[in-house]
Amino acid sequence: MAMLEVRDLEVFYGVIKAIKGISFEVNQGEVIALIGANGAGKTTILHTITGLLSPKSGSVIFNGVEISKIKSHKIVTMGMAHVPEGRRVFAQLSVFQNLMLGAFTRKDKAEIDNNLSNIYRRFPRLEERKNQIAGTLSGGEQQMLAMGRALMSQPNIILMDEPSMGLSPIFVNEIFKIIEEVSASGTTVLLVEQNAKKALSISNRAYVLETGNIALTGKADELLNNDEIKKAYLGE
Repeated sequence: MAMLEVRDLEVFYGVIKAIKGISFEVNQGEVIALIGANGAGKTTILHTITGLLSPKSGSVIFNGVEISKIKSHKIVTMGMAHVPEGRRVFAQLSVFQNLMLGAFTRKDKAEIDNNLSNIYRRFPRLEERKNQIAGTLSGGEQQMLAMGRALMSQPNIILMDEPSMGLSPIFVNEIFKIIEEVSASGTTVLLVEQNAKKALSISNRAYVLETGNIALTGKADELLNNDEIKKAYLGE
């Protein structure tokens, strides 16, 4: 059984059908990429999976449980974390305070402290800046903070929305390296990313979205060598 199953999902914004009956699945331990142009519906899908939007029809099943009617904060307690587009750190709070907010559903203080130590090992810059106000961090550092905050909930699956957006090439490489490390540590990853080449290079499989539909799916390495994908998304 897949860890995450999306079945016949339809999502509307008013009278506009943004997601048109799509289905896909994510298995334990995979890195799955959702790629496509702006407006294809990638962020809408993530928002629906994590309970920020309600579907018109269809279902979202996480570890065998239908979650499309469950509130976002409850979904977090079930083992799902979301790194939103634009990072959305709490700009007036310190790095440490942001990270601790990622653990707000947890009660196991000793384990939280251990988890925080692991985050600092993975993101040394966050430890260096733990008392710094989050809004004063660079874009790349804020992205690391958003990822660290999500990992503080100890998720089974982490959904990442455009983690490379607006970052310098050096930070982009660093962020993708961290995503690979997160996957290697056992966390399943669903990745929305406009940098299709980078996304496919670290993914097991991918789904290509076009205006609310899945236009193509396959193994990531096969899609990297697909002439249609090269022309449309890889600039080749």
